[in-house]
Amino acid sequence: MQAAHWHIKQTLSSQAPGSFLLLSPACNVPLLLSPAHQPSSLQARPALLFLKQGLGTQHSIHCLSMESHAGPAATPRALPYYVAFSQLLGLIAVATTGAWLGLYRGGIAWQGVLQFNVHPLCMVIGLIFLQGDALLVYRVFRNETKRTTKVLHGLLHVFAFIIALVGLVAVFDYHRKKGYADLYSLHSWCGILAFVLYFVQWLVGFGFFLFPGASFSLRSRYRPQHIFFGATIFLLAVGTALLGLKEALLFKLGAKYSTFEPEGVLANMLGLLLAGFGVTVLYILTRADWKRPPQAEEQALSMDFKTLTEGDSPSSQ
Repeated sequence: MQAAHWHIKQTLSSQAPGSFLLLSPACNVPLLLSPAHQPSSLQARPALLFLKQGLGTQHSIHCLSMESHAGPAATPRALPYYVAFSQLLGLIAVATTGAWLGLYRGGIAWQGVLQFNVHPLCMVIGLIFLQGDALLVYRVFRNETKRTTKVLHGLLHVFAFIIALVGLVAVFDYHRKKGYADLYSLHSWCGILAFVLYFVQWLVGFGFFLFPGASFSLRSRYRPQHIFFGATIFLLAVGTALLGLKEALLFKLGAKYSTFEPEGVLANMLGLLLAGFGVTVLYILTRADWKRPPQAEEQALSMDFKTLTEGDSPSSQ
């Protein structure tokens, strides 16, 4: 439980007789409370300082500062094991991708026929492994400041985007040099959709949550969509990789794919690893009791005055 310390002073202003000022020791900006709207128990309210804005029965209020004596939030017992398992699957998937390309596709290079192999490796590292890790930031870093967690979440997505962009450029450049057609398969359609949505998701998230940042009310309305589309784009990327993997095997092996060729078996194992990583990450994200608890320094909140007086508080991602 978070505990806050507040000072209440009865106002002597002739414009608001009987009202109270709610003051925080860390800030001199008061909240003017009329007798009809004073919370019944200020000590029981969230550790927030609010500044009244506007008139009427519904009051918009902004968090300005807060104090807390809460200790670090406890990590759920099973969470570290699931996170470790997801990382094991992800790293093995990346290593298996490299082994598949090295053993059966000649390795990777930016020139010649090996340029195509840059594409699957970059996509697995960027749009699957790093994107999945970026989604897990809010589950793993539970006691760091919200700003630090946001920056790490955004940076991982930046790295994932850059690596995926290299993979996308590699395949288009390879097709151009060889005179192959572009964007005709289901894999390519899903891939372009995932990449564009990923870029848009990052831009919107950056504008809402990092810089310049939207108001809390706007962020709270958008946050569920941000979380939903983040998980959806991640699963779309995993599904697209599985489509591309099967497409590559059919192009090269053809009918021999059904004879349990070693390359086909290894690629099938890679597909299972990618699917397992995606499912594990999704499971961690959907466990409500594993969400990152609100931290004391989380500020710039906005809520309805009625919500405050009823004892509710905004939830944090």
